[in-house]
Amino acid sequence: MNPDPAAAYRIERLARSHDRSEFDCGVEALNRYLRHQAGQDERKGVATPFLVVHNITGMVAGFYTLASTAVELARLPDSVVRKLPRYPIVPATLLGRLGVDARHRGLGLGEFLLLDALHRCLEASNQVASFAVVVDAKDDSARQFYAKFGFLPLPDSPHRLFLPIATVAALRARQ
Repeated sequence: MNPDPAAAYRIERLARSHDRSEFDCGVEALNRYLRHQAGQDERKGVATPFLVVHNITGMVAGFYTLASTAVELARLPDSVVRKLPRYPIVPATLLGRLGVDARHRGLGLGEFLLLDALHRCLEASNQVASFAVVVDAKDDSARQFYAKFGFLPLPDSPHRLFLPIATVAALRARQ
C-alpha cells in the first residue's frame, strides 16, 4: 500500500513561482499546456490550474484544471434527464486536464488530485450552481480511471464523462 500522498505533497493554485519546466507526464500536449498555457488561462480567467507539489523539493508532481461549462440536457441519459428541470442546458464544472509526472506515478497522486478537484467542485457548487463534474477522457485508460470513481459516459460521447454533484456530495458524506 502506498503512503498517504497528503503527507508528502500539497495542492496549490498555480503561481509564477512554480517551476513547471521539468514536468513530464508522458503526454506532450499536457506537458506543453502546463509549461506554456496554464498561466495564461489563469490570468484570462478561462481555467484555474491546481498543482500537486512535493513538500520538501517543491517539485511539481501533477496538476489539474477547473472551469465552468454546460451540458445540453439532450446529451444526458434519460434516467438523469427525468430528474432535472427542462432547461436546454444545465451548468457543470469541467475538470479540463489532469496529469501526473512520470517520476511520481504509482503513489496515488491521480486519485489525490481527482478527490481534491471533486471536493473543490462540491464546495463551489454551494455558491455557483453546478449539476455535475464533466471530464473528457483522452483514452480508454483514462476513461476507466474516471469510471472507478462513478463517472458515467454521455450516451453520444463515451469519452465525455460526468459525475453528478449529488453523487460527489454522497461520497463526501461517507468519508
